[in-house]
Amino acid sequence: MEKFSTSFAGYKKEEVNKFVSDVIKQVESMINNMKAKDLEIEKLKSELEKTRNLEKSFNKAILVAEEAGESLRNSARNEAKSLIENARRNADRIVNNALLKAEETERNAEKLRRNIITFKRKLRDILESQMELVDDIDKLDIN
Repeated sequence: MEKFSTSFAGYKKEEVNKFVSDVIKQVESMINNMKAKDLEIEKLKSELEKTRNLEKSFNKAILVAEEAGESLRNSARNEAKSLIENARRNADRIVNNALLKAEETERNAEKLRRNIITFKRKLRDILESQMELVDDIDKLDIN
């Protein structure tokens, strides 16, 4: 606390004025400091708000990316299932076609065996008939 000297009419006016001037300067300095602090607080609040908005944007982007990733995974699973199903159908068709061709080949082979047997029988009959003719030649009298 400041103590003032006294004079005939009270405190010395110069000391009081100087003190009041110093107090005013200190108060103005404190007000300026407070204004600067208020500006800094507002700036920090603004930056904090921007950071929070950015964080919200990142969170939304992460959610969108996760949803897109899940959608891609589901799409890939569905496509894989579809490809596998198509491959199975194609494999079944190929196997069925191969079985049909094998059956047809087996029928053709069986038909060929029967034709060979028939041909051999007819050939044998012809040969036997020709052998009988040859045997009959011996019985002919050629004089």
